Amino acid sequence: MTPTQVHAAIGGGARSGFGAGGRASRIASAAAALVLSAVQMGCWPGASAVTAAPPPPSAKSADTVRTTLDQMHQLSIERVELYLFRTQKPAIGQIAFNEDLSTVVVTPFSGRVTRLIAKIGDAVKRGDALFEIDSPEVVQAQTDLIAAVQSVQKAKSQLALAKRVLDRQTSLLAGRATSQREADQANADHAAAESDVATAEGGLNAARNRLRVIVGRDAAEVERVERERIVNPLITVNAPIDGTVIARKVGPGQYVRSDAGDQLYSIADLSVMWLKANVPEVDIPLVRVGQELEVRVTAFPDRVFKARVTAIGAASDAATRRVVVRSEIPNPDGALRAEMFASFKISTGDGERAPAVPVDTVIWDGAQAIVWVEREPMQFERRKVAVSLEQDGRLQIRDGLKAGELVVARGAIYIDNEWRQ
Repeated sequence: MTPTQVHAAIGGGARSGFGAGGRASRIASAAAALVLSAVQMGCWPGASAVTAAPPPPSAKSADTVRTTLDQMHQLSIERVELYLFRTQKPAIGQIAFNEDLSTVVVTPFSGRVTRLIAKIGDAVKRGDALFEIDSPEVVQAQTDLIAAVQSVQKAKSQLALAKRVLDRQTSLLAGRATSQREADQANADHAAAESDVATAEGGLNAARNRLRVIVGRDAAEVERVERERIVNPLITVNAPIDGTVIARKVGPGQYVRSDAGDQLYSIADLSVMWLKANVPEVDIPLVRVGQELEVRVTAFPDRVFKARVTAIGAASDAATRRVVVRSEIPNPDGALRAEMFASFKISTGDGERAPAVPVDTVIWDGAQAIVWVEREPMQFERRKVAVSLEQDGRLQIRDGLKAGELVVARGAIYIDNEWRQ
């Protein structure tokens, strides 16, 4: 209870208990004086002596802040290092499939699609089945092989017969039982039969090669057709390269033609993508093959991709006055997709070394850049700096810091807030 509260309580009691008059007034004043004295001496129940505590020592001054050991656990201290900064030219472009590692699949035969095996997004290896068609051309190739096998067998039978006739005529001629003319005819027939066998075997080899190389049947299937002489009208079209199926333009039951050139499947290797950049023609003299790029895409704003220039366009677009510059971007995790919008920077010149700090080290007070520099353990100084380029998550310091100084990185905003309080 404060003295003010005591005065109010006693005053109210005097008015209610004693009524009006000088005597009551004097008694109330005396009682108030006694109670006030007891409160100040600490004898009144519930009362405590009023003492003035000394103020705590200040933790900050005009441009410095001192922290405690517990607060230091929330901070990380970085040393200012010299870093090579290059002048960078910005431009825009888009991600595209690597055309050197992609291909389209067409059907080598006309026919009707009976089964689709690979779907969009499937990863395939070279030789994996994509789809199956029922093709009359495949039937014809197998039929030609069967006919060639039969021709060889027939030619060999004729050769065996000619050989027996020749042997008999030769024996008869030795015994003067036949004429020389008959013997010569038998010899000519034998030579013709040998030629027919050679021709038939050549036709058989051609039919085998056509079925194996052009149609795509393996050696085991060719041997089966020769042995069983049963035609299989189905043919499987396989993937020509390793990659991912990125497009499919064929459906079950569709009739496809080999002479139409329709792109039924598209396969691309997504491990390396292209960046097709549109660079202003005034900046083309600064671009050269082999330069490194820093690429950002809208889908991953906090991620920086590295690329390298592989080709520079030979012509400038008449409408935009820009030249297409192509670069290759490693894409091991498949994050990049074709047609993604990309912005990038091309490093030019040899660059210069300058003091650099991480981006989160700098606190912005309007247009002024601020860093907190460690003057001594647990004491930090607020310092204005001039920044220039940003590269690889670092800011170039033009003025205000020297290499070797220690600055607050993580937790700089906390120190700044402490200073402002």
